[in-house]
Amino acid sequence: MLLDEGRLEANLARMKARLAGLGVAFRPHLKTAKSLDVARRAMTGASGPAMVSTLREAAYFAQGGVRDLIYGVGIAPQKLGRVGAIRRHGADLAVILDSVAQAEAVAAWVRASGDPLPVLIEVDADGHRSGVAPEDADGLAAIGRTLVAGGATLRGVLLHAGDSYGLSDPQAIADAAEAERAAAARAAGHLRAAGLPCPVVSVGSTPTARFARHLDGVTEMRAGVFMFGDLFQAGIGSCVVGDIALSVLATVIGHRRAEGWIIVDAGWMALSRDRGTARQAVDQGYGLVCDRAGRPYPDLIVRDANQEHGIVALRAGSPAALPELAVGARLRILPNHACATGAQHDRYHVLDAAGRPHATWPRINGW
Repeated sequence: MLLDEGRLEANLARMKARLAGLGVAFRPHLKTAKSLDVARRAMTGASGPAMVSTLREAAYFAQGGVRDLIYGVGIAPQKLGRVGAIRRHGADLAVILDSVAQAEAVAAWVRASGDPLPVLIEVDADGHRSGVAPEDADGLAAIGRTLVAGGATLRGVLLHAGDSYGLSDPQAIADAAEAERAAAARAAGHLRAAGLPCPVVSVGSTPTARFARHLDGVTEMRAGVFMFGDLFQAGIGSCVVGDIALSVLATVIGHRRAEGWIIVDAGWMALSRDRGTARQAVDQGYGLVCDRAGRPYPDLIVRDANQEHGIVALRAGSPAALPELAVGARLRILPNHACATGAQHDRYHVLDAAGRPHATWPRINGW
């Protein structure tokens, strides 16, 4: 897996400048990167803030000096011991939840441990996944009161505009960002009206971070996949292909000339099974094929993939000519989904401005 450091740095600089202009703090989501080397470039401070999606990530980043962390998956009672262990090593790790049952479990753990665990209430911005409805003032207050009564620290609300990933028109994404912002402000208002604290109002997704018109009432924005970009994000307009910093290096191992196929040694174990672009206007197969310098070949995609074999071919109906690529030729394949492709690898081979590998950055996987 190759990482173009110049593109990474440019993507980070654009996002930081945009969010600074909107007047909110930036909490990078590190679930895509899973690397301290990337985190140190993404974070606005040496110790955070940052967001993670697994407790493995939380422990790894905490050991590397990241202190201000949110574990962004609804907490289960069985995980509270691991959360406490990470906190005892100096990390200010907060959790999220969206039910009284979870709040009761947290309150019981706080009473037993003496650790005033910080908690954010997850609010549902758009019906995409988890969260309390932003209009449910009674439900929000019940969760908040259960936490406070149990000695936990109610830190605020957290939302994720997941439906923005199904949009492609910038106006529609901006509207989704406004709906997310407004839902966050309403939920925070309900907590405050009930006499409960809500210092943090956290929203986030790469598309809404890219297109939000304003973020009044929000204290921080979270985003992660923008650091690398991918074909899915290019398909919805959150980046362009030239922004994509991540690619998989593959080698030509054969041909099926009658079918117009080039066979490479990168199948779905290297690229992932993600086929998210199949639902977009341009289906990129299992990835867009580039030359060794990272320049895309016209309409050349990984049309199909087995475990260790990729079948490279022209997009159906393309007038382009299939390039002549000898056995042993090297290609770079841009991913559909940087998170899924990254999870197939344990390190980044980092490229300098001339496209030469100059460093290796380790990354972690698992839960």
